Amino acid sequence: MPDSRGTPPRGRRPRGRAGPGRPDRSTAGRSASDTGSQPRVGAERPPRPRLTGRAAILVLVVSVLTVSYASSLRAYLEQRQHIGELKSTIAERTDSINKLEKEKWRWSDPAYVQAQARERFGYVMPGEKAYQVVDEDGNPLGESEQLTEPDRNDPEPKAWWEDAWGSVELAGNPPAPGEKEKPAGTITAPPESSDAE
Repeated sequence: MPDSRGTPPRGRRPRGRAGPGRPDRSTAGRSASDTGSQPRVGAERPPRPRLTGRAAILVLVVSVLTVSYASSLRAYLEQRQHIGELKSTIAERTDSINKLEKEKWRWSDPAYVQAQARERFGYVMPGEKAYQVVDEDGNPLGESEQLTEPDRNDPEPKAWWEDAWGSVELAGNPPAPGEKEKPAGTITAPPESSDAE
């Protein structure tokens, strides 16, 4: 008995559905003149909008992800900068600790302690003599200060033997009590005797 339910036989497949927005396949190859009817004015497909609902949702998701990753990236960069600052601080303090340990090791050496006592406080060992360099006013000179040449009015420096010979002559001919003392280094001619005349 033949099947009367309206199912197609096995060899035939059903055609695609016809509905709104889908062309009828039976009339797809024919033009409006072939069908014998006039084309309708509103039958053309309206243009699809450029931004669909799916695209809008995709743009929204991408913008939310961008904002969340941007804040995470900013936090990451701030943390990296903070870690770099901490590493440099640790390196400086480690260097300072090493210097202090070396200083501590030096102070355990008795020779270093003696040298520091001599340098800082002017201490001397028993039996040694200490000398202090003073300036022209009698004030002690520090380590950074240096002695300078005295201000002389002489345009030319004198040889050391001239000063030595002047002191020898001065010792041999002391000045009279009312006479002004001649400065050292001046050479005077011996007094002329009357025997040579």
